[in-house]
Parts: sequence; structure tokens; C-alpha cells
Amino acid sequence: MSLSLHNLTNKKKPKKRLGRGNASGHGTYCCRGLKGQRSRSGGKGGLKLKGFKQNLLNAPKFKGMKRRTASAQVVLLSALDKNFADNEKVGPGALLQKGLIGSISQPVKILVNSSKDKISKKLEVFGCAVSKSAESAILKAGGKIVEAVPVSVKKENSSKPTSSVDSASSTKGKKDKTEVKKATPKK
Repeated sequence: MSLSLHNLTNKKKPKKRLGRGNASGHGTYCCRGLKGQRSRSGGKGGLKLKGFKQNLLNAPKFKGMKRRTASAQVVLLSALDKNFADNEKVGPGALLQKGLIGSISQPVKILVNSSKDKISKKLEVFGCAVSKSAESAILKAGGKIVEAVPVSVKKENSSKPTSSVDSASSTKGKKDKTEVKKATPKK
């Protein structure tokens, strides 16, 4: 027996062709039987959403709570020591390129795994949260940590100077309501 494409049996089962003569086996009654609701057109037409509340009650519930803020992606100090060269800048973009984190959208935190976990290279870390022990290890190695500006905080426009003189002049023409109340006599 030789195998070729035309010899192979199809995995898809062909659809039943109903009502094409009694010789097919699916003739006159078309696999519906004689009488009754199921034999008629539109009878027992599949599942309905009649008792849907019971289905909701039977479904598994998600217990507990979910975090609103995304949990930080952890990067160990030993991983920084292995993947980065001396005097290199370490940020979320560089960590993503090296494959140490999954995405830039989530916050990143640098941690120390144990007391043996050390770093021997000078690195400039920015845009990442750093634990106290990791910070001391990086600074001890001669590196530095640049504080990242949070995304939600906007920088104020430096062209508009704000001073106490401006705020005093804005309230100059307005009367204080408490003074007016004191001046009126009681009846």
C-alpha cells in the first residue's frame, strides 16, 4: 500500500445529508423519529437561558482581593552584576533589552537576595525602586542612584513666579465675611 495525499482518510467527518432518499438511511423521517415535539420544526431548539441564575450560582467564585497597583518586577543585584559592564546605565529600557524584566509598563525594584549577594561594578541606576540594602551595596561599589520622577507628577512651569506678594494682592479687594458678621448688632 502506498501512501499519498488522495489515499489518506479525512479527519473531518462529513455532515449528514438528511432527506435524500431512504437508501441513504436518513430519508423520510431524517433521523427525527415519528411524532412528538422533537420531530416537529422548532421543537426543543437547544439550550435556553431560562434558569441562568442557577448557572451563575453554581459557577466558581473568585475569592480574596486583587491589587489595584501592579506589583513590582524584581531584579536581583547578582543579575545586574552578571549582565552589565562597568560604568553602564541601568534603567527599565536596559533591563528589558537584557531580558531581566518582562515589560516597561510595570514598576521595577532592585533587591538583594542574601548577605553574600554583592556587586563589583560601578553602575548608574535610574527609573527603578531600590531596597536599602541594595542601595548601600551599589553606593559601596562606587555606583550612584538617580531618583526617578514619578509619571503622575507634573513639573510646574518655572516662567510664572509665585510669591506671597501675589497671593496678598489677589485678596486685597475682598472683604472678610467674619468681620462683617461681628459688625452687625444682635436683635
